[in-house]
Amino acid sequence: MTLLESPGPLAALYRRRQWLWLVAAVPAVVTALLIMVVLPPDQTLDNVGDWAFKLCPFVFAVLTVSLFPRGRYGPALIVFAVFVYMSYLDTELVMRVQEFARSSSSDDAFQPVYQFELFVTTFIVLFALLAYRLGGARTANVLKVGIASILVVISGANDLTFWALNDVWAAGSKPTELKWASHMIVFLGGPPSVPAAVAFMAVHLVLAAIVVALPVGRWVSVRVHGSRPAAS
Repeated sequence: MTLLESPGPLAALYRRRQWLWLVAAVPAVVTALLIMVVLPPDQTLDNVGDWAFKLCPFVFAVLTVSLFPRGRYGPALIVFAVFVYMSYLDTELVMRVQEFARSSSSDDAFQPVYQFELFVTTFIVLFALLAYRLGGARTANVLKVGIASILVVISGANDLTFWALNDVWAAGSKPTELKWASHMIVFLGGPPSVPAAVAFMAVHLVLAAIVVALPVGRWVSVRVHGSRPAAS
């Protein structure tokens, strides 16, 4: 018996997959509003739970895009997303940078800039995934690309490039530890040295490569249709 023929709840969900994206979209929106509007901006992660909470809107949003139905309105949605970026995200980020420049340049003043920069990064990843999905990609493939992208985002690659390319340091020379990389600190137990940060990044990039290489689409096809397709 294939999944489509099964009377179970999984089969019922699959038959209603046109609306499943809403199940993920609601918690994505709620948690994003909590972080971006309700709670004060906070650049530092205090523990693994805090890390998971800050990441969950991204995860739910990736799931939403992977389940989003393909249709004739795809081109309009892509153009609308570009409009949202140019009309709001780009402008808001510049305004936050300007506000920071007018402030005392304290760590607290930088929090809104950092918060919104992460939001823009998430938007860019989701925009690429949406284009991939509306271009005809299957849910399984969009989901695995999204998970791999999350692993790249949290790998610390930007922390390392910031350390390598930045020539302005309060101490006058490059630090030996990445004390600002709190998402590494909560897992490593303290500020990572540069070699530790490189290792942290490498592990995440390897995991991302493994996720991309997994034949998830083929596994799903076998489970749903009961036969192995020619390609995933």
